[in-house]
Amino acid sequence: MSETTLPAVLALNERFLLDYPVEAARKLESMPAAEAAELLAAQPQHAAVATWQFLAPDIANAVLETLPVATGAYLLTQSVPEASAAVLVRLSAEDRDRWLASLDPQVARELRELLNYPDNSAGRLMDPKVSYVRSDLTVGEALDRLRAMKRRGLRELFVVDGNGRLTGRVELHDLAVTDHALSLDDITQPLLAAARDLDPREDVVELLQKRPITELPVVNHDGRFVGVIHQDALMSAVEQETSLDIQTMVGASRDERAMSSAMFAVRKRLPWLQINLLTAFLAATVVGLFESTIAKFTALAVLLPVVAGQSGNAGAQALAVTMRGIVLREITLRSWPRMVWKEASVGLANGLAVALTTAIGVWVWSGSAGLVLIIALSMVISMVIAGVAGALTPILLHRFGQDPAQSSSIVLTTVTDVAGFMSFLGIATLLSQLLV
Repeated sequence: MSETTLPAVLALNERFLLDYPVEAARKLESMPAAEAAELLAAQPQHAAVATWQFLAPDIANAVLETLPVATGAYLLTQSVPEASAAVLVRLSAEDRDRWLASLDPQVARELRELLNYPDNSAGRLMDPKVSYVRSDLTVGEALDRLRAMKRRGLRELFVVDGNGRLTGRVELHDLAVTDHALSLDDITQPLLAAARDLDPREDVVELLQKRPITELPVVNHDGRFVGVIHQDALMSAVEQETSLDIQTMVGASRDERAMSSAMFAVRKRLPWLQINLLTAFLAATVVGLFESTIAKFTALAVLLPVVAGQSGNAGAQALAVTMRGIVLREITLRSWPRMVWKEASVGLANGLAVALTTAIGVWVWSGSAGLVLIIALSMVISMVIAGVAGALTPILLHRFGQDPAQSSSIVLTTVTDVAGFMSFLGIATLLSQLLV
């Protein structure tokens, strides 16, 4: 190839990687790993990452091992976190730590969290070193892919779509006897069952009791295929779940149970009640700053709980959704600003709607246009702040290594109370001439 045509070829390859990443991934999967790595390394990094994250994990792993460290670190950083974690899990502990050390500390921390599933979850039981075939392959291409895997003891292959989401399964017997030119979709069978990676062990056992499963596929919150729980792990889960009942009967747990002793419950609860008392004094201090305004316009004292109560409810809704997102790992290092912006938008929309209803009620009750304006403005402001606080509080606590489930509600209550009191009484003080 001449020097004059090489840039044009590279440019065409770049457009192919960017515009058709799934098709490009299929092409790379049919190449030797070293050749695929060389091709990716020759492209701009943003084009390489577009395709690399769609490679099958075993192929992506082989490609990563032959890439320069800087290129590999960029791919791991910029790819979908679940795709990077699926590659890292196949490495030895030493190699995995080496790659993580080359990444930004926050990115490395997020990937470590994805690699470390909670105890007694489906993610802990599964084998993450799985291989799959894409649904758009022919039977012949799927057989070639199976030979390249070099894995023994397989009875079936799991099938995914272009985004790595689990769609079905193919039995090896059907694969072996079917015409090679046929589409893999023609012999793909529906799944018997599937588990989520964060499902508790008892849910896995329940699935096993309902269906005769020898291999249970596991998907993440986005439906991506992340692993398989083999029969021996399934049987072990049944045994452990049975023994867990015995452990709980004798109180072998650090967490409070319904029948734990009163003193145990006091030790667990009292410190947080004391912290909550301090935050209540903080909110009371804010009210005290506007004592003269409240004394002059007593109607403000009547409406004060309305604003604080609505902002508290709005914050609790945002907190619940965000906490669920953290538990299910739907919120990542790069997605949390979008989550906060969404809750701010929801707070604004709900605030405007609730402010309108409140304004009508206050007008009927008081007939004061000034009071209507003040409570409507404060309702919108406090509910936007509550939405942001409800989303941001558990995210920040989680980032700093604290338990958001235990601390978030106290922090949120403080923020919503202070925001509600401050917005309502502050606006009332600024617009006090309208209340005369």
